[in-house]
Amino acid sequence: MTFIRAYLRASTKEQDAGRARGDLEAFCQERGLPIAATYEENESGASLHRPELFRLLRDSKPGDILLTEQVDRLSRLSDKDWDQLKREIKDREVKVVALDLPTSHMMLKTEDAFTGRMFDAINGMLLDMLAAIARKDYDDRRRRQAQGIAKAKAEGKMKGRPEDAKRNDAILDMLRSGQSWSRITAATGCSRSTLAKLAKRLHVPVAAAEIGRPTAA
Repeated sequence: MTFIRAYLRASTKEQDAGRARGDLEAFCQERGLPIAATYEENESGASLHRPELFRLLRDSKPGDILLTEQVDRLSRLSDKDWDQLKREIKDREVKVVALDLPTSHMMLKTEDAFTGRMFDAINGMLLDMLAAIARKDYDDRRRRQAQGIAKAKAEGKMKGRPEDAKRNDAILDMLRSGQSWSRITAATGCSRSTLAKLAKRLHVPVAAAEIGRPTAA
């Protein structure tokens, strides 16, 4: 018996991975087909670290359908990682159906062996093409983002995180009292590089501050 397994993905925790659930359900209802299971996660499509996707593949039996909204929900992977994922899908004899790839919809129908192989070959070629486009879009967006950040920094429009004045005042008091760096980092959770910057404000030599030598107020 063939099962349809829906795969839903969003890149970040702030995004709604289940946004396309209704579209997938409507797609199957129109064809009188039930969705046997749904797998949802918030992980980058550019990474193979996709626990729910691989759980879907482990749960699948030969002939099962991996249903997704768009090919880019399945992959924004590099060529190497996409080849690895395709091998996993092929080895488990899972068929991929994407709402944005009409030719893949044919995989839902039971066909003779020859027709099935033909559709599989066509679908595989188009999946490769759309996966490559999705990866290019991902790389282009990252490049534009990096260019935007570099430009903003050059124009002085991008600043670092605001200083935690309350915490830093407390650290300065601890430094003035001669407490050791180890005690200060344990108490405040700040980094040693932050301590070094604050010690410079008090004109405390780093070596003296680190061993907790008493300093002048």
